[in-house]
Amino acid sequence: MPSSNDQVLDIHGKKYNRWLMFILLLVGTFAGMLMQTSLGTAIPTLMKAFDINLSTAQQATTWFLLANGIVVPLSAYLMTRTSTKWLLFTAYALLLGGMTITYLTPEDSSHWIMFLGGRILAAIAVGITMPLMQVIAVNVFPENKRALALGLGGLVVGMAPAIGPTLSGWILDKDHVIFGINIVSSWRTIFVIPMIVIALVLLLTPFVMKDVIPNKKIKLDVLSLVLSSIGFGLFLWGFTNVAMDGWSSMNSVILPIIAGTIFIILFVLRQLRLKEPFLDVRVFKVRNFTITALIIILVTMAMYGVEMMLPTYLQNVHGLSPLDSGLTLLAGALMMGLISPIAGILYNKVGVRNLTLVGLTILAIGTIPFVFLSATTPTIFITVLYAIRMAGIALTMMPLTTSAMNALPIEETTHGTAANNTVRQLASSVVVALLTSITQNIINTNSPAKAMKDTNPMEFASKTIDASMDGFRVSFAVGLGFAVVGLIITIFFLRAKKDNAGGAK
Repeated sequence: MPSSNDQVLDIHGKKYNRWLMFILLLVGTFAGMLMQTSLGTAIPTLMKAFDINLSTAQQATTWFLLANGIVVPLSAYLMTRTSTKWLLFTAYALLLGGMTITYLTPEDSSHWIMFLGGRILAAIAVGITMPLMQVIAVNVFPENKRALALGLGGLVVGMAPAIGPTLSGWILDKDHVIFGINIVSSWRTIFVIPMIVIALVLLLTPFVMKDVIPNKKIKLDVLSLVLSSIGFGLFLWGFTNVAMDGWSSMNSVILPIIAGTIFIILFVLRQLRLKEPFLDVRVFKVRNFTITALIIILVTMAMYGVEMMLPTYLQNVHGLSPLDSGLTLLAGALMMGLISPIAGILYNKVGVRNLTLVGLTILAIGTIPFVFLSATTPTIFITVLYAIRMAGIALTMMPLTTSAMNALPIEETTHGTAANNTVRQLASSVVVALLTSITQNIINTNSPAKAMKDTNPMEFASKTIDASMDGFRVSFAVGLGFAVVGLIITIFFLRAKKDNAGGAK
């Protein structure tokens, strides 16, 4: 519970309660992060409603992550230049506007671009609020409370995307009546609860949020902004197009990835020459920051290796309803919520290396059986395995983030957070596009001829399921590979010593 010790001063010398402010920030970020994976169980519903295929429907997630990857590098400049309170207010307004646009999209393939537009706007807002939450935690909490605060942040960052599919599945299962309010079974309803929460947070922000990150009037380097936007945008766009156009497409895949890489290199070189860089990439010269950031990337990729494909597998192969597939993943979300704060407390006792070793070992062991799933694997078995995986992720994600931030001086946390989240969002976008394309291509390659549907429908159905399983197993195997590589790097390169970089007192 907040105490008098939590009454501290903002940058203007005014008192505020840091826990009250941080709790409101957690609620707002949770509602925003729900949007990242809430459409996972709704993919088949969206495919039917908009008359689109799997690759197109997955754009609802890939373009969200793409927009995140573009805007996160800008967050360091915005946090340094702009009032904390009003930056949050603007981000919540954008988030509410983006969800509203998506909610109002007509059900027709020709309007799918409008749906994506709303998703992109919401992603821009989340790309601001997520790193801002981490920087605020580092700035307002002393080091002995920082791990707990970031552990609660890990609950939001990890649990919200995990619980999103369950909430969506419950909504799409059937109409519900709660307290006399009719909740319609529609993909639109998925956005209603987060919209209500964000609207309330938006109203409270001017009164509860305070300016806690020191500001200074730094000039926006327009060239850096252009290089960043074009570079990350083209790079991520190229990977997003892989699912639809394949790796051989020169115009929509190969050229954008190559051009994006060139622009990113130019962006990095410019940052190294600027006295006040747009995004200080020099933070990667700090060894422990770089190693922990790399492991975070691998954990993120391992998480998406299963999380993004599992709802589709459960619905298309097991024939589960959106609700049942969501409930299958609920235990994992609850496990994430339970373990994240505990991991924050354990961080100060056992250190990041030991936590990461245990977490990645659990993650790898929990992923191995997914590689051998079949169309008849019991659902309860999948539920237990998924919960085990999420426990491993919870034990690694926020302790690693805390270690990365502690490795930097307090004045570099805005750039460190932005850099860390940038590479993580790049990894997320790449792995989602990669896994979607691999799964779709394997399914297409191994699917039976359409003529068999008329001549031997039973065999056609059997071979179609086999083709789907081939694709899903490869996706799960890739996720396992990322976990194993992360474990190897932790064993040989992650130091047990904890860096102390100061912080709030």
